[in-house]
Amino acid sequence: MRRLISTAFLLLLGIPAGAATIPSHCVALSDSGMIQRAALNDREPFDDETVRIHYIDHATFIIELSDGTTVATDYTGFLGREFAPDVVTMNFAHTSHWTDNIPEGTQHVLRGWGSGGYAANFFLELENLTIRNVPTDIRNAFGSQVPDGNSIFIFESAGLCIGHLGHLHHEPTDAQYARIGRLDVVMVPVDGSTTMSQEAMIRVMERFQARIVIPMHWFGVNNVERFIRNMPDFESELWETNYIDVSLRNLPSEPTIVVIPPELLKPVEGN
Repeated sequence: MRRLISTAFLLLLGIPAGAATIPSHCVALSDSGMIQRAALNDREPFDDETVRIHYIDHATFIIELSDGTTVATDYTGFLGREFAPDVVTMNFAHTSHWTDNIPEGTQHVLRGWGSGGYAANFFLELENLTIRNVPTDIRNAFGSQVPDGNSIFIFESAGLCIGHLGHLHHEPTDAQYARIGRLDVVMVPVDGSTTMSQEAMIRVMERFQARIVIPMHWFGVNNVERFIRNMPDFESELWETNYIDVSLRNLPSEPTIVVIPPELLKPVEGN
C-alpha cells in the first residue's frame, strides 16, 4: 500500500577484484515465474522482474530477489530474528554499519573500506544479481580524512540500478558519478550531521535524479521532514509497510521520495 503525503504527515508518525564478464548496464546507460523464499515467507511472492526492498533499521535494508537471494546492507549482525543473508555489505564509519559476527550460511561478505593502502574493489556476479562498489572518503573521530573509508554499493538486478550510499561524507567527484552510473533507486542518509549536510546531500540527489529516493539514517522524523521540504521538485510518498516492490514497470515518472517505516524481521509463524 502507498499514499501521497505532505511533510506535515511525517510528524505523525574480502571478495577479490575480478574482471566483469557482463558490462554494467547502469554505467553504460549513465553515459547517454514466482518463487517465495521460506525464510521471508511472511510476504507475498513476486515475479522475477521485481526487486523487494525491506527497510530494517538505521542504514540496514534487505534486498530480496524472487529467486530467494537476499542481501543485507550496512549489516550489523542483527535483523530482528536469526537470519543469514546470502550477501552482506558493510561500511566502517561506526559499528552501526558493520560487524565481525557473520552468520553461518552467509556466502559473501563485502567490507566497503580500504585495507593496506588499497581501496575496496568488488564486482560480484550471482545468477540474477551483480554487486559492485565505488569507494568514497570518510572523516574519522578527529575530523581527519580517511581515504576510501566508505563504499557506495550498487545492486543491479531485473534491469534496475539500486544504490546504497552508506555513510557518505562528501559529494562524489565527477569520476565517481561516472562510475556509479544511473540509479533508479537510492538509499540516502538524511541525518544532516554525522554523514554530510542535507544541503550537500540534496545536491547529490538532484544530480542522480533517481526515480525512487528512500531516506535512511534518520535520527528522527524531523530530519525526514526537512529533507522533503527542501526538495520541492520531488514528489513524496509514505509507505504503510516496511518494504517496497520495485520494477521497471512501476518506477514513478518523476523523482519521488518514498518514506518507508523501518521494522525488524518478525519471527516466522510456527517457529
